[in-house]
Parts: sequence; structure tokens; C-alpha cells
Amino acid sequence: MIRRKVLSSGGLATVVVASAILLAQCSGQQGVSIDNDDIGGVVTSSRGPEAGVWVIAETTDLPTKFNKIVVTDDEGRYLVPDLPDANYEVWVRGYGLVDSPKTQSTPGSSLDLTAVIAPSNEAAAEYYPASHWFALIEVPGEHEFPGTGPSGNGISPNIRSQSEFIAGIKTDGCVGCHQIGNKATRELSPELGTFDSSVEAWRRRLGSGQAGDSMLGRIGRLGTRVLDVYANWTDRIADGELPSAPERPQGVERNLVITQWDWARETEYFHDEVSTDKRDPTVNANGPIYGVHELSSDNLSILDPVSHTPTQITIPVRDMETNIAAAQEMPASSIYWGEELIWDSKVNAHNPMMDHMGRVWLTSRVGPRDNPAFCKEGSDHPSAKLFPTEGSGRHLSVYDPETQEFKLIRTCYGTHHLFFDEDENHTLWTSGGGEVAGWLNTKMYDETGDEQASQGWTPFILDTNGNGQQDEWVEWDEPTDPTKDKRFPGGFYGVMPSPADDSIWGSDTGFPGAVIRLDPGPNPPSTALTEVYELPWGNEDAEEWGYAPRGMDVDADGVVWAPVGSGHFASFDRRKCTGPLNGPEATGQHCPEGWTLYTMPGPQIKGVTESGSAESSYYSWVDLFGTLGLGENVPVATGNQAGGLLALVDGEWVILRVPYPLGYYTKGMDGRIDDPDGGWKGRGIWTTYGTRTPFHAEGGKGTLSKVVKFQVRPDPLAR
Repeated sequence: MIRRKVLSSGGLATVVVASAILLAQCSGQQGVSIDNDDIGGVVTSSRGPEAGVWVIAETTDLPTKFNKIVVTDDEGRYLVPDLPDANYEVWVRGYGLVDSPKTQSTPGSSLDLTAVIAPSNEAAAEYYPASHWFALIEVPGEHEFPGTGPSGNGISPNIRSQSEFIAGIKTDGCVGCHQIGNKATRELSPELGTFDSSVEAWRRRLGSGQAGDSMLGRIGRLGTRVLDVYANWTDRIADGELPSAPERPQGVERNLVITQWDWARETEYFHDEVSTDKRDPTVNANGPIYGVHELSSDNLSILDPVSHTPTQITIPVRDMETNIAAAQEMPASSIYWGEELIWDSKVNAHNPMMDHMGRVWLTSRVGPRDNPAFCKEGSDHPSAKLFPTEGSGRHLSVYDPETQEFKLIRTCYGTHHLFFDEDENHTLWTSGGGEVAGWLNTKMYDETGDEQASQGWTPFILDTNGNGQQDEWVEWDEPTDPTKDKRFPGGFYGVMPSPADDSIWGSDTGFPGAVIRLDPGPNPPSTALTEVYELPWGNEDAEEWGYAPRGMDVDADGVVWAPVGSGHFASFDRRKCTGPLNGPEATGQHCPEGWTLYTMPGPQIKGVTESGSAESSYYSWVDLFGTLGLGENVPVATGNQAGGLLALVDGEWVILRVPYPLGYYTKGMDGRIDDPDGGWKGRGIWTTYGTRTPFHAEGGKGTLSKVVKFQVRPDPLAR
């Protein structure tokens, strides 16, 4: 069992003590010293000072809605620093409370606030994280698997275990796109209609809107029983069942400063944002934040965090015959948007990434799926000769902020996530190619403009004969030939070049799922070799079992970090493997000793006895440069059910929740250094609300997605 980290501030202890002495010297009677751009004071209730509660200051006076959020210290003191000149509404929110009345204030003001104790457990629970509510769900018992189908227990025979069922409702199901357990999902809206049972209401809900067919199809893979599971969950909640209470922020968690800006339209959702080059976080210092909208629109959203101004530009396609990516019909109307088709993107831009010149690279569609001739069989392209490809659903584009122009790159491989290698060619590696991994030599492309010569792709070839080189291979579904290699049928979902060597790592989703190591060799694709390491599920040699990865990252030591659907943060360290890494015995489960599973914060799903929790994080990111303020080389999970970021510091959790608006759900993050000499103020982590359903967040329809910046200061009163 992993412990939660309760620290003063780790390596910042000396700074904390010094700050405390300084504050004691210059504080007034309340013990809070403020500048002319701060708001500070003390939060008390009928119980006395309220420690570990949030103070929110929000304004609509700027070009876009803006707020800052801080946490009170042990004595109930707070300080909201560096506020732009505006009129603010300020209020208190916290576990065990209900929101206090909003008080008007301006920067430079001392403002004591009165917290309001929740009048009931029911009222208090309205502010709990989605993970705590989701933990109330009851999945079928272990004895009911494998499923016996529609004429039996209603579970698909393809679902062989309780773990696989859980993966199907978490990482590989609903939680892959939006939160489950927030108010919008734990209750059945009367606007759905009147039904004979909650099962029918859930069937109607899942068919709503442009994603209706997709949702029904994805959840239907589990069998009809899943509707009973969801219906039973919402029925018990409607009857008054409540989750366990979360703990208030502790220790270093109280040093958090959150800053938020609205951006985009109410019908748009974000998949990801980017603020800098992951390899050099000083790139684009104080510059704009860029975000893309996947299925929902063709816009590239841009936020200037200095002037607080959001703008948008249109991402082009090369072929105007490119179809709209989202479904243009729906099984049932949306309770939010009726029959309106709110998603209309052709480019289907999934991820942005910034290079060393501050340009923004996107995985986006350039044209229809059918590939040009140079990708297909008969082409003399080196990758096509090895493994021709017939189609690719998403490609690449790049936006140059200096020229304000796009360049479009037709790739033979599909793209999804993307990251730059640290080589001299600034090679851009992508996931989403299905049976291949793809790359673009961006240096060559910049010099020549030749999109064909600059790209390459390779299938995933296992060195089954163990001779250290790529040979003729058999297909994945053919018997192993000891004289040949074998092709692995999976592919990259997450992707990341290792900072420690020349390898490229990726995550392979599914059950139990795996991480994949690709060694390109000196002349890819002909020299590329693959290693596959499955999650240790069902392996008696493993200390703990886990399953269902999604995104991943690699730390400075070459250790892979992947949040998994079992409710763990999984790390894989290839250096710990004691057996052969290749050859006929390297079957996927050959290195259980390389895995370490850290149980995610929060309760476990009701009745589940395996380790893990109800948390289901979409992606992870390693803070190589200490941009958050918790140290270097710190892995951070997206905390999608927890409503915040989950940092693992020296093996212990630091939970950085976003308490307002409820429903924070991000799919990625990056850290930027705006001022290397600016201390905590000169750096931070940037994210965005990345749920496909921003109208599920607090405020409902009309709520806009937000840019969210996280900073950890030396103490809760640091200015």
C-alpha cells in the first residue's frame, strides 16, 4: 500500500522556515502580509480556523473569465498572490463545508472570510471528487467470470475476469473520454424522459448525441449486464447512499496556487494543450498556450496568459473533400444540445507539441484515409518496401507563430500522440499508426520540404530467434519459427523517446496491456527491433497485478511510467529484468520483476478485493526539470477521477486537486520555465480541461473549458 505524502515541502524546508520568520516579522495582527496585488486574510468557521480549505478569487473584468485558487494553512490563513487589477468575487470551498457567500474584493485588500459548515453529510458530499462517488459502483463478483452471455448472466463470454470488466468501464470505457462520478453522471436527469427502469434510462443516456453510437458500442462489448451495474449505482445514490469523505489538502499540498482562464466556445472540447518544448522548458517563455479540439472543431485555440486574451485560428486541410470526422447522426438527442450537431471537425486535431523553434506541431488530418501511392505496395520508399500501408486516419501539420502559416504533411502512418527525440534531426515520433510506429525527420523536412523522403515507419518486429538483428518474420498468428523473428500486432498508444538511450517507448492498450520498447537501430526500418513487456496480470511471479495502460512517459533514468486501469501508477524498469530480453522465451510476461505498482489515491471500487483504487488516469508526464516545484524527475498522473494532478514524490502521493469548477479532467500537461531566476513564480505546469463533455462540469451547459496552471510555492503564504 502506498502512503500519501505529508511534508512541509521536502527540499524546501529551509525556505519554509525563512518565509515563516519573515512573515512573523512583517505581518499584522492576522499574521498575513500582502502586497498591492494580493488578497489575504484568515478563514474561520463556528469551529475556529479552517485549515486545508480553498479560497477562490474570480473575475469577469478581464478579456476572459479568470480565477486564482489557494489553500489555507494550519491556522486558516490564506494569500492569493499576483492578481491582475480587477474586481473579484472571493469565497471558501472545502471538504466538510458548503460554499461561503461570495464577497467582493480587490487586490491589495485584507479580507477575512467565514466558512460555512455543511448542514448535512449529503450537502458535504456534493463537493467530493468523482472517484469517491464512482467507488460506490458494484461490479459483478469474481465468480461470475468468464461471462455466460445474454442467455446467462448478461456478461459477454469475451470478458474473462472481473479485472477485464473493470478495465472496460474505466480506461477502456467511459473514463477514457470523460469523468464518471461527477454530478452529471451519478444522477439520471429527468430530461432523459420517463422509463420503466433505470436500465432503460441508462440505455437512452448512452445513445445521446453524436457520440451515442460509439458509447453504446464501446460499453456493449461488456454485455447487457453493464447497464444493470450502472443503473444499480445511480439508484443507490438516488436513495441516499454516500461515499467516504476525502481528506483535506495536507503539507505541501497547501502550497498550491492554481490559475485558470476560460478559452474556446461552449460546443468545443479540448484534447490537449502545449506551452513549451518538453526537451527545453524555457522555449516560448511567457508565450501563448495552444490547444486543439479533436472532433469538435477545426480551431487552434490560443491563450495569451499575460494579457488574458483567448483567440482562435482555423487549421486547414489539403483536400477539401475530407469528411467531417464525427458522426453526423445520433441514436437519440442530447439533453444539452437537442438534435444540434455540435462537432464538425475535418482535421480532427488530437495533440499539439512544440519544437525548439516555438512552432506548434499537430497530429491532424490532411485528407481522406486512402494513402497515396508512395505508401503502398510497389513503392520504392524503404518503409513501404518493408511494410506497405493502405490508409492513415490522421497525419501531421505544423503552425509557425512567426509567419502565422501552416504546413501540412501527409503521412503514410496514422498519428495520435507525438513527441520529439533529442537527436540532431529533431525526429518527431508518433503513436496511432496501428501496426506501425511512424517518425518524421523534421530537420530534413525543414531543409527540403520533401514529406515523402522525410518520413518513415516500421512494423513491430520481435527478435524471436535472439540473434540481435531483424530477419524474415512470421506473422503474429502463425506458429513460432525458431529461425525467424515474429511480428507483434499491437502498437503505440502513448509514445515517448527515452532520455536515457536511443529507444522509443510506447503503451499498448487492451487487457492486460503492455509497454513496448522500439530500438530503431542505425538504419530504420530495416534495423528496428521490438521488445514487449505485458502488465503483470495473472503472473504468479509478480508481487502485484495490474492491467489496462493508457498514456505513458519515460523518466531521466529510462523508467517507464504508465497509469493503468487497475487503479495503479505502474513503473517499468528494464534494468531490473533478470532473464533474456529477446528470444523465444521473451513472450511478454518474462520480466515481472521490472514492474512496480503504486496504488492510486482514493477508495477502491465497492466489493473489489484486488489492490488498486477507483482512480483511472488517462496519461502521465515526468517533470524532468522541476517545473512544478516538487523536485526533478517526478512522475505525475492526470488524476482524471480525482479531479486533479497526482504527483508521486519519493514513493508518496501529493494530490493537487482543482476544486472549482468541479469536474476537472485533463489528458496531458507540460511544464514551462518563464523565468529561471524567478523562483516558484517563474515556473509551473500547464494543462486544460480535456473532457469531451465540458457541459458535465460544474455550471453545466455554457461552461467553457479552462487553461489551468499549477504552481507550488514554498509555503501557503508566499508572495
